[in-house]
Amino acid sequence: MHYFAKYIVLEDRILENCYMEVEDGKIKSFSKKEVEEYEDLGEIIAPGLVDTHIHGYGGKDIMDCKKGYLDEISKGILECGVTSFLPTTLTDSTEKLNEACKVIGDEYKSVTGAKVRGIFLEGPFFTEKYKGAQNASYMSDPDIEKLKKWKELSNGLVNKIAIAPEREGAIDFIKEANAMGVRVALGHSDASFDEAVDAVDAGANIFVHVYNGMSGLHHRNPGMVGAAMSTDSYGELICDGHHVNPNAANILMNAKSRDRIALITDCMSAGGMPEGDYKLGEFPVIVKDGTARLKDSGNLAGSILRLKEAVKNVVEWEIADVFEAIQMASLIPAKSLGIDNVCGKLHEGYDADFIVLDENLDLKATFLNGKRVFG
Repeated sequence: MHYFAKYIVLEDRILENCYMEVEDGKIKSFSKKEVEEYEDLGEIIAPGLVDTHIHGYGGKDIMDCKKGYLDEISKGILECGVTSFLPTTLTDSTEKLNEACKVIGDEYKSVTGAKVRGIFLEGPFFTEKYKGAQNASYMSDPDIEKLKKWKELSNGLVNKIAIAPEREGAIDFIKEANAMGVRVALGHSDASFDEAVDAVDAGANIFVHVYNGMSGLHHRNPGMVGAAMSTDSYGELICDGHHVNPNAANILMNAKSRDRIALITDCMSAGGMPEGDYKLGEFPVIVKDGTARLKDSGNLAGSILRLKEAVKNVVEWEIADVFEAIQMASLIPAKSLGIDNVCGKLHEGYDADFIVLDENLDLKATFLNGKRVFG
């Protein structure tokens, strides 16, 4: 099958008025040579989006640990333009995290929507001061034996964990986690600039939702944000207009360069749902006016952002062009985890997981393995 578009976004350039050939669910070729039979998809063909930090969608949460919920989430996020994702856990008891890892490990191969490319453990090795919407009573120092157990229970799927770098044993933990093939992210932390930089030097390579849940940038104490800006790491950004001011997002993009920024959603179960009462882990949350907030404190509790909206937002805010925005939601998050060998770009031999956007960057269709699954 051949698909035609005015623009096809590759990892390093944009093809104009080109055909993409798909055979047996894989991308076979790109060509300007006219073919007799093809489907004209319109304005833009782009790689399927990769959400490396998402807790739930459509009323379902990863921490519910209920059979079938993973598949429901995977199907739901197709309407967000996401074709690959990392189901993301919260800080919780060891037993509950054991259960979550096992459920995902048992079910990930049979999901019928977006593909599961790993598991992101957001916690529990965090610091109470910047707990956000995480339960501080379950927080502790990093424990490599627990990580080994979670990786084993998940059938080896765990490939990302976030920790606070000032916790005791963090440096050794980072090195051992990397040796196990697990990327270490830094967040929910009151670390100093030096502590965060030491963690990056030890092998941590991602800062979790930069600005949110971390010590800020001060001219006498550059903090976690300063370390995020000045190290060769990847920085996650929640570009919903609520978590981070667009000017602050632009400052980070300029400091790090846009090829080190991963747009993520941090979406919780209320994503794609009407306003009302929900839960994030054990916490009651109210969803109103485009935000999800803890009922007791009013703190932001994840988001209800859809990744396709983040792409559109950064372009409308004039802090990224279309090419950069698409890469920040596909190739860059995939690179941050070393999974860009299977997703995040349109390339010969890769699964034909792609999206179609119109001239306003609104999502018109999502394709998995060359088949239209949304739109």
